[in-house]
Amino acid sequence: LEAGTMTGLQCVKYLVFVFNFLFWLAGSGVLAVGLWLRFDSRTSGLMDVQDSPSVFVTGVYILIAAGALMMIVGFLGCCGAIKESPCMLGLFFVCLLLIFAVEVAAGIWGFLSNLNNVINALLFYKQTFSNYKSTGQEALKEALRIIHFGLNCCGPTGTEGTRDMCPKKEGMDILVTTSCPSAIDEMFNNRQHIIGGVGIGVGVITIFGMIFSMILCCAIKRSRDFV
Repeated sequence: LEAGTMTGLQCVKYLVFVFNFLFWLAGSGVLAVGLWLRFDSRTSGLMDVQDSPSVFVTGVYILIAAGALMMIVGFLGCCGAIKESPCMLGLFFVCLLLIFAVEVAAGIWGFLSNLNNVINALLFYKQTFSNYKSTGQEALKEALRIIHFGLNCCGPTGTEGTRDMCPKKEGMDILVTTSCPSAIDEMFNNRQHIIGGVGIGVGVITIFGMIFSMILCCAIKRSRDFV
């Protein structure tokens, strides 16, 4: 019986370790993207100008904070599993529970406020375009260029962009004529299911992490009771 308990303990321990290592890697990726957006020469200027859109700045810092938190939680889980520490595993469980609660709250809020998100994105774009027209700041121009090429659109009406700011139609030497407000609206409407799927996937992974950590804690306690 004791040998079977130890074998089960080892299996659960390595499952928890692998899960947390993947969680740590995911956090590293999120943090890397946030830092890249913060310090890359094409976007870092947008963080420092007076008229920087708050949506972009806030989003970058949220990515950095979320990535750092995921790395810390993953590290706690890895160490707790390898060292068979109920204290670290308990802290890991509490962190995952908090993350799961935030995910649920954010999911409900995001579902209920999707219209506001679209409106904010449209205001963000129009504000950026208006500020660039008024000030001519290079950072704002680069931000608009990223949006134009990312969404394959050109200006608020589809005709106000310049050749160095807008993409061309495929195989042609003329600029695209899709307006950016309509492209932003289409992006939000067409990708809601993708965002929801990612959120559900992260939630399921978080639940499994909590279950594995509880199982490992119980297995460690049982093994120590046998000793």
